[in-house]
Amino acid sequence: MLQIQCFGNRTAPSESRRQATMKALPQLGIVALIVVIAVPLSARFVPGSRPWFDRIGLLGPLAAAGLVPSEADEAESPGAWGGGTGGVAVAAAPVESEPLRDVVSAIGSARGVQSVELSFEVTGRLDALNVAPGSLVTAGDVIALLDAETAELVVERARLVLADTERTAARLQQLAGSGTTTELQLQEAELALRTAELALQTAERDLANHQLVAPITGYVGLIEPQVGDLVSPTTPITRIEDRSSLIVEFRVPERLAAMVAVGDAVAATAISTPGDKIEGRVMAIDNRVDEASRTLRVQAVIDNADDRLRAGMAFEVTLEFTGAEFPAVDPLAIQWGADGAFIWVVRDGKAVKLPIRILQRNAETVLVEAALDP
Repeated sequence: MLQIQCFGNRTAPSESRRQATMKALPQLGIVALIVVIAVPLSARFVPGSRPWFDRIGLLGPLAAAGLVPSEADEAESPGAWGGGTGGVAVAAAPVESEPLRDVVSAIGSARGVQSVELSFEVTGRLDALNVAPGSLVTAGDVIALLDAETAELVVERARLVLADTERTAARLQQLAGSGTTTELQLQEAELALRTAELALQTAERDLANHQLVAPITGYVGLIEPQVGDLVSPTTPITRIEDRSSLIVEFRVPERLAAMVAVGDAVAATAISTPGDKIEGRVMAIDNRVDEASRTLRVQAVIDNADDRLRAGMAFEVTLEFTGAEFPAVDPLAIQWGADGAFIWVVRDGKAVKLPIRILQRNAETVLVEAALDP
């Protein structure tokens, strides 16, 4: 009983493998048939597959068997292998030239065309704020005031001293005519008069420094100090920014150092508002390339008359450089072979295969480098 059981265990797997093999044979035959049919069809009607067949050694036997046209056959009669008995009608167009355009994009930050941080020139207690953050001021407007009571007293005293020295100098001039005063006394009186005048000018200048005046026209920024605070020349009061135009600073690769120039057109797009393109011009270029980043600093100015943009915003700046002209062909005219891209050109009434090198792809044309001259 045990021997019969062991024999049965050996024969059962062999029988199942044989049955599985018999079932797989038809499937393998179908796959082989598909491969036999698909390989010649792909090599004949899909030119892009021929380099691959050539690498694995199938293109030569297929061409020798007449299943795939050779390059010479295609050049002599391109229509014979497309299923027709004569030539194939094609559309030929004259080759036009277009300039090669190098488009460079960079990210930059904007600032106002003018920006001034304001602080008092003297130490004092803040007495008044005449503007609010965000308000528009013009040059000469008073922004803030310090307590100027002491400075006003100093001015009044200087005026009194000046008036007294003027009277003294006038009296000595009258006495000089009668010979009762000396030349030394006249010189001392003149010196006292000039000293009093300078003291008054200094006092008036100190009094004027108790006013914070806007030096430019622009918008007021945030104001940190409050009325009653003691401020000094190192205490920033606010910032005024003229954003009627914005200066965008960005960097370009060093290979463009000799190409970019002042006055070149740029297109700036705020990162926060994509699609809104603003035209501008290059206004300044640095005089050296940064050794660490190998880039060149460039500044461009863009208009902001509608006051939609703000200083500090990030912009994508695009510059376009025009180079030499090259032949421009239709994208559909470019084909690929084992040696790369090529086009068909008409020479002496015949189609000639011409290798090309693609330089730039545009929306409607492709710029190529090729020997198009006959």
